[in-house]
Amino acid sequence: MQTDPVAVALKFAFLIVLYLFLLWVARSSLRDMRRTSQYVEPATDAAPPPGARERARERSGPDLRAGVEPRLEVIAAMGHEPGTVFSLGDGGATMGRSGSADIEVDDPFASSAHARIFPRGDFMFIEDMGSTNGTFLNGRQLRRPEQLKMADKIRIGDTEYRYQE
Repeated sequence: MQTDPVAVALKFAFLIVLYLFLLWVARSSLRDMRRTSQYVEPATDAAPPPGARERARERSGPDLRAGVEPRLEVIAAMGHEPGTVFSLGDGGATMGRSGSADIEVDDPFASSAHARIFPRGDFMFIEDMGSTNGTFLNGRQLRRPEQLKMADKIRIGDTEYRYQE
């Protein structure tokens, strides 16, 4: 019984492609698990070392409890005039194409739940919520939550906002 060498080569090629596909799926899953594990909120039951809050405030900007009202100003966005202001309030806001988002982003490159702005301690932070095309802060793509500072530029697709306090 003789087997055709072309058929044997095709079988091995199929197995190689199958194993490469499985390797790619496993690698993507591990990368997603690593990305979500970076977003774990720090434990709040431990007291910070003496003076740590004051040093962080000096480095980072104003205290949210000191009457500062964080907001986003539209620089360029479809459906919104430049200069339009969205108040973030004390609880932050979600951004995306969905009608349930606090700030609707009418942009073809925006995901339905694209990004969120949230308070942590005395400061506001922004994080990408696993969007397809990414969220950019001052021209850099967000990889983890980052603290917002006065006049930071947030870009989602062709839509751009300026953070104000």
